[in-house]
Amino acid sequence: MSDPRPYRAEGGTRRGIPGRGKGKVMEAERTVLCGANSYEQKYYFNEEFSGLPEQVKQELKILCVLFTEDVGGILTLEFLEDGTLTLNVAHSDGDYLFDEIGSEWKIRQIQREQEELMVSLERYFRIVFLGEDGEEGQGTADTEEFL
Repeated sequence: MSDPRPYRAEGGTRRGIPGRGKGKVMEAERTVLCGANSYEQKYYFNEEFSGLPEQVKQELKILCVLFTEDVGGILTLEFLEDGTLTLNVAHSDGDYLFDEIGSEWKIRQIQREQEELMVSLERYFRIVFLGEDGEEGQGTADTEEFL
């Protein structure tokens, strides 16, 4: 398999648009939350996030696996250093079954339909991993209810 070709979100936008700003994201330090790989038919979940509720973990698994089943390739959900969550898609150059247009459409669909989940995950990461206080005086007690 050739090196995967990434479709990265822009560094400055929340869950940015795939296919834009490739260099910006690659320079930043990233923390992988989870991902699915259609080539190996595997799902990965970073155990550093084991504090997330089981329902959220299951929702992430379904989201990733269904994405790769629909369009192929590899999907990872990654946090940038500032806590921004990105959805990253990669595929093998020789994968002629990968649906590039469907991939972009599906990312936008996830961004629309799962916006509340994505914002909550960003807030969780910022509070638990970056040690930031919650917005508008919300404390760490919010993490127990998944923000």
